[in-house]
Amino acid sequence: MLRLLAALPAVAAVSAACASGEDAPDPLTALATAARSDAALAQGVARSHPSLGAGAGAVAEIRAEHARLLQQEIDRLDPPDEPREHRAPAAQVPASAPEAQAALKQALATAEQAAAKLCPSLPGYRAGLTGSISASCASLAEVLA
Repeated sequence: MLRLLAALPAVAAVSAACASGEDAPDPLTALATAARSDAALAQGVARSHPSLGAGAGAVAEIRAEHARLLQQEIDRLDPPDEPREHRAPAAQVPASAPEAQAALKQALATAEQAAAKLCPSLPGYRAGLTGSISASCASLAEVLA
């Protein structure tokens, strides 16, 4: 009986650890949020700085697609009870074209690194998706060069 009582704290700790894992947010959520934010920034840059319009427009389109694909995968594993609406936060577009270009490049570099860092810890399709997004962000940064 004493051994059983002594083991209860360990069982409780393991149970709590397992239960808390269920409530953990999907690791792709941060990538999807960043993709929506990057798309909004790129759209703002394209509108505000015509000299960057074509490149920023391509970034906006592709990052919006990244957000859509990531959200589709998140919803596949955790289907929502009701349709989810995801809005990108309002983007602060830098006043000058060089600053805007630098801001977009920094956002893409951050997204590339975040996806690359997450990729090895994910299974199958999710690893391929995040790896492709990482590579895509690196390519998009070159579009802005």
